[in-house]
This record gives sequence, structure tokens and C-alpha cells, in this order.
Amino acid sequence: MASMRDIKRRRTSVQSTQQITKAMKLVSTVKLQKARTRAEESKPYFDCMYATMTSLLAKAGNINHPYLKADDSKKKAVIVVTSNRGLAGGYNSNVVKMVTENEAFTKENIRIYAIGGKGLELLKHKGYDIVADYSEMIEEPSYDDAKSITKRLLTDFENGEIGEIYLIYTFFKNTVSHIPTMIKVLPAEVQEEAGEEDAKAQLTPMNFEPEAEEAISLLVPKYISSILYGAFVEAVASENGARMQAMDSATSNAEEMIDDLELKYNRARQGAITQELTEIIAGAEAIG
Repeated sequence: MASMRDIKRRRTSVQSTQQITKAMKLVSTVKLQKARTRAEESKPYFDCMYATMTSLLAKAGNINHPYLKADDSKKKAVIVVTSNRGLAGGYNSNVVKMVTENEAFTKENIRIYAIGGKGLELLKHKGYDIVADYSEMIEEPSYDDAKSITKRLLTDFENGEIGEIYLIYTFFKNTVSHIPTMIKVLPAEVQEEAGEEDAKAQLTPMNFEPEAEEAISLLVPKYISSILYGAFVEAVASENGARMQAMDSATSNAEEMIDDLELKYNRARQGAITQELTEIIAGAEAIG
């Protein structure tokens, strides 16, 4: 059995750690409230943007545009959105797993555009090709950040360096539910609509002003920027939610450890007292 001194030191160490996890939980809770509000306020716009673009492409017919067809390049760009800090449970590792465990992705056929230092470190360690690092953008994401990434991606796409673009991030469902998600950004996929009303809507003609190709060139970059920015906002809310949960669990575990150490300390103290009493009685009997 460990000595009382060792148990006391261990208990003090755990109590210090518990104070840190409590503080981190409070900080994450405050940040989560702000990030959740931002995500909830922006979500209707980005959902509407996504629905509008998919509907537009569904009704556009066979438009010959680079953004709507697969490129000859076999390379796939994967935008991986993680955090710059750890201590968030499985938040970062779950996103990385969507890259490493996807059978369609190999180290030879994908190029990583990293948003967040933790994902970059993990994927780089596993030998993936990191072509761009935008880790600082996830700290305070803005629409301008999304536009700059979109510009780089579209340039690489048009130059034939990549043939497909995917986005992997964590969808914020609620405070306790955060879902790793992957969507295909380019080539833009036409989603088939279901139901009689949707079938009738599909037959509704659509006219473009200016020409269809020019309209697609203007709309698709805005669409991609909106998708990226929406993913950044969702990811920040998910990160803080995951960290709040992780720190809450750590605090609870520390409390259990403190109770266990307290019990061990009391037992060791009781054993020491019993031993001293035994020695005193034995000494008194020897004298007598």
C-alpha cells in the first residue's frame, strides 16, 4: 500500500488538475454560447444557398461548364477542418478518420488543404500530402477567409491539378451531438428531386441572364465560399461543445479519483494509528 505522503501528494495533484479542467469547461461553455448563436443565425442562409444551387443545377439542363463535369486529373482535394488545440475528446481524430478510413482516398490520390493544426499534424505524420495550411483561419473564421480558399481551390481545379473537391468537417447538431460530415463540393452534383410536386418543378423552364455558362461561373464560387464558411462556423461550435464535454468528463473523473484517494488515505492513516497503538501496548506490557 502506498504511504500517506504519496497518497496526499497524488490527491493534491488531482485536485490541481480538477481546478484546471473546471476552468477550461467554463471557458468552453462561454465560447460555445457565442459560437452556437453564430451557427444558428447563419444556418438558414447557407441551407437556402445550398437548396437554391442544387435546384438551379437540377433545372439547368446539360450545360457544358468545367465546374459541372469531372476533370481528367485523378487527384482529389480534401479540405479537412479541425482545431488548433486538443483536449476536445475525439473531435479531431474523428475527422481525420474520415480521411484515413475512406477507401476512395489513398495517400497517392489526395491533396490535403488543412484548416486546423491538429488535423494537419496527424495527417502529415501519417504521410499524406499537405499542399496548403490555413490553420489560423479557424480561430476567427470569416467569409473573406472562405473566399480566399475558394479562389485557390478553383484555380487548382481549372489548371487540372485536382479533379474533385471534398469537404470534411464536424456538423453541429446540438450541444452534445457533433457529427463528422463529408460533402462533395466539385464537380457540382445534380441531386434528383422526388415526389410529384418536385417532378413538376423539375419541368419548369429556367432562363439565365446573362448566359448560363457565365451565370454558373459567377454563382458556383459564391456557393462554394458559402459552404466553406458555413462549415467553419459549424466546426467552431462543435469544437467548443466537444471540449466542454471532455472537460466535464475529466472533472467528474477527477472527483471520483479524489474520493478514492481520500478513502485510501483514511485507511492508511487508520492503519498507522492502529500500528502505533499496538506498539505502545506491546511496549507497556514488556515493561510491566
